[in-house]
Parts: sequence; structure tokens; C-alpha cells
Amino acid sequence: MRSLQVEFSYESKCISNALSCSLYLGRLIRNNGSLYQRLHDNLHSQYSLEEMQVFLQHQLLIDEASLKAAVRLLRQDVLSRIMVRDINALADLNEVMETTTNLAEICLSTATEFYSELLGKKFGYPMSGELDLQSNKQELIIIGMGKLGGYELNVSSDIDLIFAYEDEGETNGPEVISNQEFFTQLVRKVISAIDEFTKDGFVFRVDTRLRPFGTEGVIVSSLNSLENYYQQYGREWERYAWIKGRVLLGKEEKLQKLLRPFVFRKYLDFGVISSLRSLKDQIRTEINRKEMHDNIKLGSGGIREIEFIAQVFQLIRGGKDPSLQLRSTLDILDILSTKNIIPSEDIDSLKSAYNFLRNLEHRLQYYEDQQTHELPKDEKHREIIAKSMNFSNWSSLETIIAAHRTNVAKQFEIIFFNQNTSKIESHTLLSLWQSGIVSNENQEILASLGYTNPSEAMRRLALFSKSSRVNRLSDSSRNRLNIIIPFIIGSSCKFNNPDETLTRAIELIDKICQRASYLAFFSEFPNALQRIVNLVSASPWLANYISQHPVLLDNLCILDDEINLDFSYQKNQLLEKLSFFSDDTEQQMNILREEQQKLLFSIACRDILNNIPSDKVSFLLSELASMILDVVLDVVWKGMKSKHTEFPKFAIIAYGKFGSRELGYYSDLDLVFLYDDDHIYAHDIYSKYGLRIISWLNTFTSSGILYEIDSQLRPDGNSGLLVNSIEGYLNYQIEKAWVWEH
Repeated sequence: MRSLQVEFSYESKCISNALSCSLYLGRLIRNNGSLYQRLHDNLHSQYSLEEMQVFLQHQLLIDEASLKAAVRLLRQDVLSRIMVRDINALADLNEVMETTTNLAEICLSTATEFYSELLGKKFGYPMSGELDLQSNKQELIIIGMGKLGGYELNVSSDIDLIFAYEDEGETNGPEVISNQEFFTQLVRKVISAIDEFTKDGFVFRVDTRLRPFGTEGVIVSSLNSLENYYQQYGREWERYAWIKGRVLLGKEEKLQKLLRPFVFRKYLDFGVISSLRSLKDQIRTEINRKEMHDNIKLGSGGIREIEFIAQVFQLIRGGKDPSLQLRSTLDILDILSTKNIIPSEDIDSLKSAYNFLRNLEHRLQYYEDQQTHELPKDEKHREIIAKSMNFSNWSSLETIIAAHRTNVAKQFEIIFFNQNTSKIESHTLLSLWQSGIVSNENQEILASLGYTNPSEAMRRLALFSKSSRVNRLSDSSRNRLNIIIPFIIGSSCKFNNPDETLTRAIELIDKICQRASYLAFFSEFPNALQRIVNLVSASPWLANYISQHPVLLDNLCILDDEINLDFSYQKNQLLEKLSFFSDDTEQQMNILREEQQKLLFSIACRDILNNIPSDKVSFLLSELASMILDVVLDVVWKGMKSKHTEFPKFAIIAYGKFGSRELGYYSDLDLVFLYDDDHIYAHDIYSKYGLRIISWLNTFTSSGILYEIDSQLRPDGNSGLLVNSIEGYLNYQIEKAWVWEH
């Protein structure tokens, strides 16, 4: 009996502690006699989705009133347990977010199923194509946006929803209406079931303003209408919103297929930085107007800034790196750390702040079940919040809040601050560039900067400013060019070959200026632009290589300061990236080429700027080629349909400069293919394997070529077999090979 008394006492203390931190919980327990006992009996377990289903199954859903009552009573049951467990450190942030998200989803699915049947009795079911085919029955698609889509819902949150259906058509019942009409009625009833305030309260406030055309648009759209909208009218903030978009009910595949290209661009989209900065500036203006500086979500250093930091890299890189196409903020921060996009210590700081501020957000909302993110002004309320966060007083809690917000704001400024404002050398250089005139005054300015042939330098600038490519630029791209060119003029003159540096830099910008993303990149990251000027000044070869492969510009970003040349690490990263495109050979080939170019470029930068020894350069180039071959062997074998073993019994022998690890930047690869396999069809299998390996290496794609392959050193040269058995190879070396081959 004594041990039972101790257990009961502990649970009572937990509930009592939560009651002292939440006026709302007190009201729930007073109004629901059995709630206290249920809390006591279930305090040590998370409220699972299955438990929610059982709760609803025990409710008698006979009409709309009983449905609304059931989902509201479920919310009270779930939320009370979340509060007690969270305040007493029996649950972590992930449990709170997951449980709340599950609650929203099961209430939506229950209401949708109930009203679909109710409307179906009157109108039948919405169909497409032949009405007598049951397989063509249409279903409502519900998309959770924002925190609902990311499994990050807070306990007193709006739920952002977009509603859709697959095809136009009409119902198959006694009273025929269009699919649009049916789903419009269904959606309005589902929203009412969740959002309406009754004697039992509400479940979640529903926000549908993220739908196409906002409040002016229809409440539910066909997938064709959605696709047309986002192709023609989709805006940057909608791309941001759709990062977390997740289908909660209905068919997902078609929707994701049509929206993924809108959200995740195939190229590196640096223009999104200024768009998100503008969005944040609008939020900041609103904060200042309403004096909401104590808002831990929208204020400086708040939750929204952490989300922006995570999601800006998803928008920039997500199209080229599918591993970034995640919805959870914490998961994305982990990926950014793993990929060295943001230093791990900064990620740790952001994650710590996110967890702390989200926990604080929940405790602010537990107090009165209000959708608030404002720190309290009242002294008594402050002390209650401090207690719920396990702090002895408000002052000590406030100190930690300030420290976290300061760290977040610092990281936000590093990434989003418009650094170019302090980088324009002077208004004089901007005027010189914009004039486009080879005047004596302009030549004198260039001469004073140190240009040895100022008339030719000005002529080059004038030609570029009047070129057809520049004239075709949009206003935003031209504004970015007005940042970039004065910077180049002011930077090039600081080298001992200013005229050559300026010419090479202008030629590079000329070749890439039609891509707005590259101009955005340079205008956002002036230190990357400075590195470009350094490189083109040092090497015309590098300038030309960058022009041929502009995707390399990503590697100049301030956040990619040093590419890891541990090739075993790079191999694992490359294989992971290729696995996302296992059904797209062309995409895999392009990824291989871009990764090879990135690593070769990194080696060249270290060679030219750091003066590393030539034998070290050759070794790194040879290791790079070995790593690429290793990856190609793996990927091609996995794609072989006629393979008879999990791993090929196959070897590539490197001859020449590759064999001695003395490769240069333009070296081809001298290769011989051997196998050691007694399978009856081994020669045919490995001959096909060898051909495919060569094809993967030297096929010219939109991203270029990997390596030129020379296989003439195989036994009997061009007239011999492409692939030889190890036994045949040994016999050839002993009996037929020339001395020069030995």
C-alpha cells in the first residue's frame, strides 16, 4: 500500500503543478468530472494516434452536433495530458508537436468522412470520366501547410489548409451537382466542424488564406487549376509556404509532382534571399507598428527567423539536392550542419534556441489556451511562466530568452543582411559604369585607380553596358549588375594585372548575366565576388573553366568556405545524392559531372591561390578520378539487368599518368578492364558492363563530360577485346606483350 501511495502522490503533484501554470487546465477539470482520473491513470504515456481513434469510436456520431462535440472533447482530453506531461518534463518538444499534429489530422479525417457520407446520400459521389466506374470516384485532398505540414503544430495554433480535388466532373446521385459544388459544400462543413466555437470550445482555428488568390479565390480547386495558378501567378512567399506543404488526406503523388518544380528550382536560386529578406522586412515593419518586440515568434531573434534560416537553403539548393526537401525545421538544421553549409556550432545554437522558444511558446499558450507569442507584462503572469519553464524567477528566464534571441538574430543577419551596401567602392564608379562613355573624365578615373590602359578598359566596359545581353535584363537584374560591376572595377585595380583582371571578370559576367540567379548570388555575397576576381586575376584557365561550368559559383558562397577533399567522404555523399535519382540515368550523369567539376575546381583554387606543390595537385586529381570511377562502378552495376552476383568480380587497371598518380587537369584516363569470374556468361556480362562504364564517363551531357577514356593499352590494342579475363590477360602478358607494354 505504501508504494501505491507514493505513486499516487507523485501523479497528484504533477497535475497540481500543471494546474498552477494553466488557468485553462483548471477550467477543463472543473467542467469534466472524469478528466482528473484519466490524467492520473495515463500520465506516463504519450497520447497516441490509436488512442485518439479509440476515443472517437466510443462517441456516438449521429448528427453534426454530436460530431462537433466529439472532436472538441477529444481535444480537451489530448491537450490536458500534453500540458501535464510537458510542464512536468515527462514529454519533450517533439512529442508535443507530434501529438498536436496527430490531433488535427484525425479530427480533419473524421469530419471529412462524416460529411462525405452525409452529402453522398443527397448528391451521390463526385466522379470523373465514365460515371459507372467506381474507380473514378473523386476524393477531397487536404493539404496541411506551415507547422501542420511539418509535424510542428503548437497547442493553440491556426491550422493552414489548402483543399483540392483531382478532376472536374459531377456527382452520380439523385441530385446531380458539379464536383466543384460538392467539394465546396464539403469543405465548408469540415471547416465548421473544426473551427466553429461551441459550448465545448473549438478544435483548431482554420486559415485558408494560403490558397490560390487568397480570400478572393475559390475555397477548393481542381489539380489542373492549382497547376495553372502556380505556373502563372505563383509568388516567392508561396514557394516558401509550400516547403512544408503535406497531403493529409487524399492522393499525394500527382499533387507533389506538379508542385515540386515550383518550390524547388533545378538551378541554384540565390534570388530567393532578397525575397525572404523583403518578407522579413514586412514582418519587422508590422512588429514596429504594433510594438510587438516581445513577440518570440515574429520579433527579432524569434522562431520565424530560425525557420527562415533553415528554409532559405531549401529554396536555394533543394532542386539540386533532394536531401534538403524535408519539412521539419530541426531536421533541416541537422542536414545543413552535416553538409557544412552552416558551421555545426552555429547549428547547435539555433537548435537550442528553437527548442527553448517553442517550449516557451507552448507555456504561454497553456496559460489561457490563447494563440499568443507575446511575453507577459503582468508580474504575476510572468512568475507563472517562469515556474512553468522551471526557472526560479522571471529575471533569470528573461536573461536566457534574451541570450537565445541575440544568437538567432546574429545568425539571421549573417545570412540575410544585404552586405552589398557597404561594398560599392563609390558613387563615382557607379556613375562611370552607368554612363557607358569612353570620355576623358572616365579614363582619368580609371588611370587614377591604377589601370595601365584606361581607354581600353573603359571601351570594354562601354561595350558591355551597351550589349544586347545587358539591354535584355530585367530591372531587378540590372539593379544587381549596378552593384556587381562597380565592385569589379574597384577590386580589379588592386592586382598587378588590373587590365587583364577586369577583362576576364567582365567576360565572365557577360556569359552568365542572363541567369538572374547568378547575378543575385554575386549581389548577395560580395566576398564570393571578390574570390571570383582573385581567381580570374590569377588564372585565365580558371576564368574560362568557371564560364563553362557556372554551377561552380555555388562553391564560392561564404558558407562553403572549404570543400572537404576527403574522397571517401565525398564518395558517400555522392552515392547518397545519386540514390534520389535511381530511375533517372541522365540526371545521375549530370550530378556526377557537376560533383567532379566542383572538386576539380576546388583543387585548382588551392593550386593557384595557395601554391600547393604540383605533385600534391596531381595526387589529388588522381584520387578524384579514382573516386569517380568507384562511384560509376557501383551505380552502373546496380543498373545492370543481367547481373548474376551482388558485387562484380571486376577490376579497372590504370595505366600512364593515372597509374602513377600524376594526372593533370586535361589528362585522359588510360584504362584496362579485367574480370575474374567463371560464370558461363561472364564475358558477355562484363563486356556490357565495360561499355556502360565508358559511356557514363565520356558521354557529353548538358553538364559536360567526365573523362576522355583511352582503352588502347588493352591486350591487342583497338583490335582486342574491350574486357579480358584475368587468365587471358596473364597469358597475353607472358606470351604476346611487347617490351614497351611491360
